[in-house]
Amino acid sequence: MDLKEVMAINLRRIRHGKHLTQEELADLSGLSARYIGKIERADTSASVTVLGQLADALGVEPAALVTKSG
Repeated sequence: MDLKEVMAINLRRIRHGKHLTQEELADLSGLSARYIGKIERADTSASVTVLGQLADALGVEPAALVTKSG
């Protein structure tokens, strides 16, 4: 599993855990819901800047989005 897929899984899991829609996360992060959907489907790689924006919006450390769970 590549890092793009790891981030997709973690982003979706954390977002669902906080009961946020893609649209709500988009509003919090300043990104588009369409772009968040692409990241969650592992269709695109997020830049370090986007990783930071998503982590801030979700209230987690950036590492939580890219760490492979056992």
